[in-house]
Amino acid sequence: QVQLVESGGGSVQAGGSLRLSCAASRYIYQYYSMGWFRQAPGQEREAIACIYTAAGSTSYADSVKGRFTISVDNAKNTLYLQMNSLKPEDTATYYCAADVTRTCGSITDFAYWGQGTQVTVSS
Repeated sequence: QVQLVESGGGSVQAGGSLRLSCAASRYIYQYYSMGWFRQAPGQEREAIACIYTAAGSTSYADSVKGRFTISVDNAKNTLYLQMNSLKPEDTATYYCAADVTRTCGSITDFAYWGQGTQVTVSS
């Protein structure tokens, strides 16, 4: 069954902001960890942010640190990625992912994935 559904992608100029949402079909607390990936055409998938839903602790890839913020809203069962100071190199399809047991160190093995949302940043 569908577990995660992303939304909020779009086109923006460099320096702009977007907020991605990932609606979960389970209660957020039922996931141990949740995260965001992105993949640009011809490039490898990149894990960019991860959060432990109970503790609230977060981690980021160096490429987005200081610009992107991952968060969860338990009342809305939704994971967010606030993206500020966007750059053309942030252009990619963004995916959310979650797992009930795996740590952020194993984010590439997360069991549940969304279908992706496109982000395009123009210069």
